[in-house]
Amino acid sequence: MIIIAGVWQFTEKNIGNGIFLLLLSTIFIFLYFKNEFILLAFFKLRKQDFPGAQKWLAYIKNPESALIKKQQGYFQYLHGLMLSQTNILQAEKHFKKALELGLGMDTDKAIAKLNLAGVAMSRRRKLEATNLLTEAKKLDKQGLLKDQIKMMKEQMKKI
Repeated sequence: MIIIAGVWQFTEKNIGNGIFLLLLSTIFIFLYFKNEFILLAFFKLRKQDFPGAQKWLAYIKNPESALIKKQQGYFQYLHGLMLSQTNILQAEKHFKKALELGLGMDTDKAIAKLNLAGVAMSRRRKLEATNLLTEAKKLDKQGLLKDQIKMMKEQMKKI
């Protein structure tokens, strides 16, 4: 409706109003594809505020009906990141579910696989951990996780 009103304002020679309404409509389009609670949880995680991120994610009561598939993936991904600090077994379930639902960025997929490799390594599943580390290395195109992958490979030699 806002886009239609913006186009109508252009036809009425109210260019400023039309531009404003079209820009206003992009906010709603953006929020359809990116859930605001997930965005706020990401901002809290950047500051290492895990309770704050958990609070924002708690506002999403039923993620299956409230979120699209990729948003559900990021919902699970964020829960996995928070639980990886305390309960690694539950974090594994969330990371697997996030990869199954889909994550948009290769770096996020690499982080999830790196965490899953850590879980596999702690359970003495060396082959699975090696495969996950190889996949994480392929997905990490910018080299952000290079040191963590190298460190995990060193730790696997001790198993």
